[in-house]
Amino acid sequence: MTPGHQPLLGADLVDQLGGRMLTEVVRLHGSLLSAPLPLDLPGVGALRVGREQIIEQLEDYIIPRLTETEAPLLVVVGGSTGAGKSTLVNTLIGTKVTTPGILRPTTMSPVLVHHPDDGGWFGADRLLPELARVSQPTTDQRSIQLVPSAEVPRGLAILDAPDVDSVDERNRELAAQLLSAADLWLFVTSAARYSDQVPWDHLKNAVERNTAVALVLSRTPAEDVATVSVHLARMMAARGLKDSPLFAVPQGVVSDEGLLPASYGTEIKGWLDALAADSATKREVVSQTVAGAVRTVTRKAFPIADAVALQVGAMGELLAHADQVYDGAQAGLLTAAGDGTLLRGDLLARWQEFVGSGELVRSLEAKVGFVRERLVNAIKGKPQQAERVGLAIEMALETLVVDHAERAAAAAAAGWREKDYGDALLQATTDDLTRAGRGLRTRAEQEIRGWNDELQELVREEAGDARHSARFLALGVRGLAVALGVVALAGPTPQGESAESVRLGESLLATTLGPAGAKRVVDQARGTLARRLTTLMGAERARYLAPAAQWELKPDAPDQLRQAARRVDDLRFAAAKKGMGGHL
Repeated sequence: MTPGHQPLLGADLVDQLGGRMLTEVVRLHGSLLSAPLPLDLPGVGALRVGREQIIEQLEDYIIPRLTETEAPLLVVVGGSTGAGKSTLVNTLIGTKVTTPGILRPTTMSPVLVHHPDDGGWFGADRLLPELARVSQPTTDQRSIQLVPSAEVPRGLAILDAPDVDSVDERNRELAAQLLSAADLWLFVTSAARYSDQVPWDHLKNAVERNTAVALVLSRTPAEDVATVSVHLARMMAARGLKDSPLFAVPQGVVSDEGLLPASYGTEIKGWLDALAADSATKREVVSQTVAGAVRTVTRKAFPIADAVALQVGAMGELLAHADQVYDGAQAGLLTAAGDGTLLRGDLLARWQEFVGSGELVRSLEAKVGFVRERLVNAIKGKPQQAERVGLAIEMALETLVVDHAERAAAAAAAGWREKDYGDALLQATTDDLTRAGRGLRTRAEQEIRGWNDELQELVREEAGDARHSARFLALGVRGLAVALGVVALAGPTPQGESAESVRLGESLLATTLGPAGAKRVVDQARGTLARRLTTLMGAERARYLAPAAQWELKPDAPDQLRQAARRVDDLRFAAAKKGMGGHL
């Protein structure tokens, strides 16, 4: 008598496809890990739980079982509170290995009993690796007690799990996790509890996964065993468990050691011993459960892939909005930095002080015989004035950058907040995305000072041999650099009150560097300023990319997950066709 429902792949899945199936299952596991569901879209809660469950199923059962095909058959004894699981395990082993009790919950930490020669199969790197291995009784829910016993046949292990309906949430989670790691469920219920909904919910999952199951009706008065067994068998048949064995263990006197009389467990023990001794049947049980688990995982992977696609789309909309905002902010910044917008207020006043009423230009344009006298008179105090113009340029540009970045951040955040999940992302980030970056002003200061340095290098290189001329020496690198900066900021067609003084700057450059040289340095100055401002705004834009990068929500994640699930399904169908004469 073998436990089971309808065979899916035949008994040869592990033998025929173990290596190939393992490879594809590991890839599927990786695809699931790369397909998170970080956004709070409608209905995502249940899908997150489902994703975690199938990842655990892969990690706790499918991958270890395909990796260790010869590992002992793991029988997990599960069921309702007070059904007598621990008492049954003790009775089957013939000694107290797990502690039944009056207080609920009873079993807090799982107990795994195995043949002494099979201990190597259950090391910390094998079954449920997150649980610590201990050799003594414990109530630590993060541990599993290993008990070697010669009463357990080689090739089989029995695990006493916590109650599936425990009042302790961690117990319930651990019970579900252990049942998912089982090759075979030995599910225990009682006359008082066999109609409860929670156990049947777990058995429904077993049916859906085609997990091998045997039921035990325990703690039932002897005179009621026949009646309750008939009713329970009907419930089993109605719920897809008609092929699963049903054992009855009548209510009896439990010894001080937590055992029933040995005869009460004879039928179940004999069945388990026979199962362990029959390698073909054991392989069939393992193959049935593995195949069912694989089918369930692949079936659930596709809705998760669809959900990830929605997440990618939603994230894409958020990022597209941020891109649109920052595209506009960057365009506005570059325009304002090159159309004369900045030539007003303090900057314009400092510049006009520097060029005066044109006396400086006329001095540079004077005939050679009058150059020295005119220059001496015109240049007095100009180095200090040039420095003040340079500082005014830096301050104006820094303010312009910060202003555009602040307005862009506010607009991008406002767009994200229109969606609940967008607002949640803003709340989850450690960076305040509603404001410009905390280090922006410092970065802007560095970039603009770097631009001023470049301006000086441009006029120095363009002047060439003329650097030794009276005109160049009189005005100096700094003076020509600020003139270049003002002309670059004014744009190609100066307007308004700054127009006349800008034309004086153009004349300064043309007189000193020549018309062609002046045009070259102005074009270069505008280009390098645009690159620096683009770099600054690009860094601000990148802050809005951080949430997507943080959760590694990759655009190709849905397709990668679907393809991985299909490859596993293709192998499963191939095994089904081979093992069942072509009937899937």
